[in-house]
Amino acid sequence: MYLRYTTRRKDGKVHRYWRLVRSVRVGGRVIQQTVARLGELDARGRLQARALARQLIGEPEQAGLFDDGKQQMTVPVRLKGVRVERSRQFGDVYLALALWRGAGLADLCEKLLPSGKEAVPWAKMAAVLVAARLCEPSSELHIAEDWYRRTALCDLLQLDPDLVNKDRLYRGLDLVLEHKAALEAHLSRRAGELFAVDNEVLLYDVTSTYFEGEAEGNVLARRGYSRDHRPDCKQVCIALVVTFDGFPLGYEVFAGNTHDSRTVQTIVDTMEARHGVVGRVWIADRGMSSAENLAWLRQTGRRYIIGAPKVAAANGWRAIREGIEVKLAHWPGTAETAILCRSADRRSKEQAMHDKFSQRIAAALATLAARIDSSSKRLNAAQINRQIGRILQRNQRSAARFTITLQGADCPAGFRLRVEHDQAFDDWAALSEGAYLLRTNIDDWSDEQLWRAYIQLTQAEAAFRIHKDQLRVRPIWHQRAERVQAHILVCFLAFVLWKTLEMWQQRSSLGNSPRTVLEELARIQSHDVILPTTTHGEIRLRCIAQPDAAQAALLDRLGIVLPKRMRADDLDLALPLIA
Repeated sequence: MYLRYTTRRKDGKVHRYWRLVRSVRVGGRVIQQTVARLGELDARGRLQARALARQLIGEPEQAGLFDDGKQQMTVPVRLKGVRVERSRQFGDVYLALALWRGAGLADLCEKLLPSGKEAVPWAKMAAVLVAARLCEPSSELHIAEDWYRRTALCDLLQLDPDLVNKDRLYRGLDLVLEHKAALEAHLSRRAGELFAVDNEVLLYDVTSTYFEGEAEGNVLARRGYSRDHRPDCKQVCIALVVTFDGFPLGYEVFAGNTHDSRTVQTIVDTMEARHGVVGRVWIADRGMSSAENLAWLRQTGRRYIIGAPKVAAANGWRAIREGIEVKLAHWPGTAETAILCRSADRRSKEQAMHDKFSQRIAAALATLAARIDSSSKRLNAAQINRQIGRILQRNQRSAARFTITLQGADCPAGFRLRVEHDQAFDDWAALSEGAYLLRTNIDDWSDEQLWRAYIQLTQAEAAFRIHKDQLRVRPIWHQRAERVQAHILVCFLAFVLWKTLEMWQQRSSLGNSPRTVLEELARIQSHDVILPTTTHGEIRLRCIAQPDAAQAALLDRLGIVLPKRMRADDLDLALPLIA
C-alpha cells in the first residue's frame, strides 16, 4: 500500500486530501484501489484518532517489556559481525492483543480462568487461540507447530513457544467454553462503553456450518438444509444475535436438522435473560415467522419486525427514498401491521435471475427435444420425465414458468416434447419482483423507520459471511461435541475483535476492511539485532521495524504508536498496549 493525494482549492485555500491505496490486478491491468480516505491528516484528526485509541486500548505507557535499559549505552561495535536474527510478525498480533485487552477480555479471562499449578496461565492460552483465529485462521496443530513460532506473541505474552502445544490449546478450548455466558454478558456491557452501542433493537439470523468426517460422537451433527451447499455433510445450525450496528451479543448452537422457526423461543429467552427485556425489538427474516412463534411473541408482549411470504400489490405505494417504496396495511385477523416493500434494485436483480434460469431451461429443453426428434428407436418416457425433472430442479426459480408434457406422436421415439409458457407466472412476477413483505406489532414507528430497521438485518448476514470467509468457522474438523462448541466460541470472540477493529476504523475514517489493516500491519516485524562489541561481548537488541509511509499513516490515523524495542530476556512483565 502507498499514499496518494488530491489537491483541491476551496474558499481561496489549497487543501490536500490523502488516500491510502493499493495496487490490484483486474484482468490484464493493474488499478489503484482506495483502501481508506485519510482526509487532510491535520493535527485535529490525529488528536481525535489518538483519543479513540486511548479509550479503546488504554493510555500510552513505558513499561519494562519495551525498555531494555540500553538506550543510553555507548560501546564500540565490530561492524563485521553485526547481524539480524529471529524475525517475527509483529504488527498484526500486536494489534490483536491490543483489541483483546481493549475489549476487556484479558482481565475477564484472568478472573474466570484463575492460575493454578499449571505452567502457563489459561488466560494467555485463550488470547493465543483468539489472536490466531483473527490473524491467520487455522487448526490448533498449525498454531502450535508453525504460526505461533512465526509471531512476536511469545514476546508480547512472555510465553515460550515450547509451552504452546496442541494439547494445551485443546485444554484451553475446553476451559473457555465453560464461561460462554459470562463472556457474552461482559461483551454487551463493554460494547456500550466503547462505542455507545444500543442493544434495544436486536437482529437475529440462523446459518449452518458443516463437518468434515462423520462426527459420530456429536449428537448435534445432523444433515439438513445446507447454506454452504454441502448436503452430503453433517452440520450444526448457529443462531446469532447482533445489535443494530452489527456488534455481536451472543449465539446458540442447534442440531443441523433444526428448522429456523424452532430456534426463536430459545434464542429470545436466552438473550433476554442475559441482556434484559425492557423495550426490546426483535428483527428476523421470514424463516422464523411461523404462526406459533408470532402468537408466542404477541402473548408475551415482545415487539418484533419479521419477514413474511411474498405478496403482490398493484397500487398505493409511497416512495420513502430513491428506488424504495412501501405500503402499510392491516394484517387480517390480528392487530399487526403489514409492511409491503418494493425495491427497484431488487426488482432488476430478480428479473435478471428469472431471465437467466428461463434461458437455461429453454436451452436444455431444446437440446432434449432435438434428441427426441432425432431418435431412431423408441424412448422410455419415464426416463425422459426424470431428465426434465433434473432440468427444472437445477433452475427452480423459473421452473413454474414452463408447462412441459410428452405428447404421443407417430415417430420412432413414440412421443414429442411440448413446452408452453405459463402466463400466470409472468403476471405474478410482474407484480411481485422486487417486492417483499414484513409484519410487525409496533404501532409507534413510521413506515420508513420500520423498513430501515428491517434492512439492517444485512448486518447479521454480513456477520455470517465474515465468520465463514475470514475467520474460517467452516469446515469443522473437531469430532467431539464440546470441542465443536468451543471452536465456534473462539470464532465468535475473534469476530468480536474483528467488529471492534471495524468500528474503530469507521470512526477513524479508514473504511471497514479489518483484513486489509491486519495484512498491512503483519508486514511490520520484530528482529534481533546482534552487535558484537569489543568490551561487552555481544549485545542483543530486539527491535521493531520502522513502518513505511503507508503503514505510518495507517497507524497515525488509528492513533497507535508502536514501540521501537522490546526486552530480549524472559522476565514476566506487564504488557502495555502502546508505547
